[in-house]
Amino acid sequence: MSKLVRSLEEAIIASGLKDGMCISFHHHLRNGDYVLNMVLEAIAQLGIGNLTINASSIFDCHAPLLKHIKNGVVTGLETNYMGQVVGKAVSEGILQKPVLFRTHGGRPSDIETGKSLIDVAFIGAPTSDIQGNCTGRYGKSACGSLGYAFADARYAKQVVVVTDNLVPYPATPYSISEVDVDHLVVVDAIGDPQGIVSGTTRMTRDPIALRIADLTAKVISASGLLKDGFSFQTGAGGASLAVGQNIQEIMLKQGIKGSFALGGTTEYLVNMLETGCFEHILDVQCFDLKAVESLHRNPRHIEISAGHYASPTAKSCVAERLDVVVLGATQIDVNFNVNVHTDSNGYIIGGSGGHSDVASGAKLALIIAPLSRARLSIVVDQVLTTTTPGSTVDALVTQHGVAINPQREDLRERLAASGLPLVEIEALRKTAERINGVSQKPQLGDRVIGRVRYRDGTIIDEIRTVLPL
Repeated sequence: MSKLVRSLEEAIIASGLKDGMCISFHHHLRNGDYVLNMVLEAIAQLGIGNLTINASSIFDCHAPLLKHIKNGVVTGLETNYMGQVVGKAVSEGILQKPVLFRTHGGRPSDIETGKSLIDVAFIGAPTSDIQGNCTGRYGKSACGSLGYAFADARYAKQVVVVTDNLVPYPATPYSISEVDVDHLVVVDAIGDPQGIVSGTTRMTRDPIALRIADLTAKVISASGLLKDGFSFQTGAGGASLAVGQNIQEIMLKQGIKGSFALGGTTEYLVNMLETGCFEHILDVQCFDLKAVESLHRNPRHIEISAGHYASPTAKSCVAERLDVVVLGATQIDVNFNVNVHTDSNGYIIGGSGGHSDVASGAKLALIIAPLSRARLSIVVDQVLTTTTPGSTVDALVTQHGVAINPQREDLRERLAASGLPLVEIEALRKTAERINGVSQKPQLGDRVIGRVRYRDGTIIDEIRTVLPL
């Protein structure tokens, strides 16, 4: 029996979707995704409302979501990351219920343990056969790994695969199996794969960022962890990419053979695999098209689920095998708590993603950031929103030196012996104030518009409305 239906509307009706239910989406097409918007438009046409969306991430391309919040189709949001377009409206109070922010590991954990119940999962698949065996490895909208959709496919009550490339049965190799798929619909396009390369996934040329990247690589080298069997994750921002390039040069020069790199995968990480720096890439999400191509053709580039990546309730996960992770911050306070949810004015511009998951699991968690952005200090007395607790952060690297968490005296001794420029984090805060002046705290309202759930399920902070000036 074929699972193929003629339209999104027919698929929605067949799924049994009703008012008040929860629907889910994944974000592997990033800022090129069409699926969430298409599905919500079809749902609105059918007159269904009061829905909760559980999306692994929400990007600026999902701005039409705001219309569906205003008309009552969507009344609840759960996500791991939110771009600034939707984030601004949420920060100003467009939703009556607070957004629930999870981590990339906490989301599959909650789905798998039954804490988060999904009625209908809509899975954008760049290639599928008629029974729903699907993959992101190839097709005109190829996005690579579908790791964030695995838990949705396995545990949602109904699963609808949306594809723009139907191939003969069986589609192999597949990421999601037909045994978990209820309905399949073919559309003209599920997204623009060029949108995968969104945000800052470009190598930096900024001299300050390059200085920070060079210093970060020296910290990693001096830590004693950069040796055969080394495991590593870095972000897709310009400075983070430069760190990876510097580490590659050290590994090639010293003949170091790492075990695995973890991502958010970029062409720079792929290059480290191909030049022999690592035995494997473990990939939950591709951040550019070179990474998509590598996943398709290289058997040492391996797709993993979000649960395998970082679930705290899994029997084990890759995040707990990491030696070093390099992370960013919008703010970090003198107790090493990190904010990547809101900007300095309190507006939502992001979310944990895997930030707090890998900071918790890695042997060395480094935050890298310039001391100030737009004449606002990165180092503050207290962050506006706690994303990652300071107890899991080992050091901050800036262009003015390296601040070590006092709980890592062993790391301080190693870096001091290497002659690296060490500085107290309080001194960095004072330097930033001397350069930029004392930052004024934003005017925030009393209403809670977001709750930050840490990877262990506890609410570690709340986000409040931003009051207009």
